[in-house]
Amino acid sequence: MTNNDLSKHNPSLFNVDVKRIDKNILTNFSDVLAVEEPLEIRLDFEKNNQREQKSISITMRTPGNDFELACGFLFTEGILTGPEDITEIKHCGPILKHLGHSNVVKITLEKNDKLNLKSLDRHFYTSSSCGVCGKTSIDALKTQNKYSQVNDDQGAVFSKELIPLLPQKLRAAQDVFEATGGLHASAFFSTDGTLISLKEDVGRHNALDKIIGEAFLAKKLPLDQVLLLVSGRVSFELVQKASMAGIRTIAAVGAPSSLALELAREMNMTLIGFVREQRFNIYHGEWRIK
Repeated sequence: MTNNDLSKHNPSLFNVDVKRIDKNILTNFSDVLAVEEPLEIRLDFEKNNQREQKSISITMRTPGNDFELACGFLFTEGILTGPEDITEIKHCGPILKHLGHSNVVKITLEKNDKLNLKSLDRHFYTSSSCGVCGKTSIDALKTQNKYSQVNDDQGAVFSKELIPLLPQKLRAAQDVFEATGGLHASAFFSTDGTLISLKEDVGRHNALDKIIGEAFLAKKLPLDQVLLLVSGRVSFELVQKASMAGIRTIAAVGAPSSLALELAREMNMTLIGFVREQRFNIYHGEWRIK
């Protein structure tokens, strides 16, 4: 299949004509890029016996799994507690021809007196690179997170021989990355190395929201029996989102940040970085690796 054919069949891909100079020789060829477009997340909810709509977030994302992305974001921000909170989720607004739907997702909520309306007072703008900046403190996150009380014996144990094999399994399953070289990925693996799920996006936080949102909608939380592997570095935000979903073990191809490590320690999570073919670093939680 040509690059042009790929982009026609996949809304995550965009075909472009490129001029390449190689050894001072100019050539023309067709390439594909990862699509980046805005997604607005709206909530329809009841307040003081009246229905209200509020725009919660605008995130720059790669189209695909929009419902999962929206639910994962709202859950990890503490706005949603379970799929039973939702009566309807749909795209709304003008339909874009290349997508077959709009760039707006509306989630209608059940009447719920326990809805965290304070969380709705913030308006989030999320870029594909840095996510939501200026997050609440670690102490506030621990209060908000219903899976924050983690003991050493909670969470699955993974083989030290297995960990170095996972990046290759991740890369082999990244269809859009294979075509573009331009996407981040988040994946769940079982203790025997089986790839359970994988999501890709131009934003590393979006890829994680998509895969957590998928589990959220399927009522598979907490995710304490899987290993989360991310294709790049590990930021504070990724650890925060993972902890909200009950994930106990995070591994990354890249490095963790200092605040990511601090949060992993506070949440008693296993944090692994620089996973290579024959080595990796354990920054915290070595008891889950045998």
